[in-house]
Amino acid sequence: MPKLKSNSGAAKRFKKRASGYKHRQSFRNHILTKKPTKRKRHLRGMKTVAAADTPLIKRMLGD
Repeated sequence: MPKLKSNSGAAKRFKKRASGYKHRQSFRNHILTKKPTKRKRHLRGMKTVAAADTPLIKRMLGD
């Protein structure tokens, strides 16, 4: 049986952790001057993927 190819875009965005899959929060790339400091602060760090999206990500990563 051949190896499964993972979705390379998903592989760059999602990381498998013990608690599930984690990803970087969106809306923190550009045009940061008009966004309040509080909003930017809350967008820092990694977020956990919702339980409803986990099967799709699992399939894309080939796990």
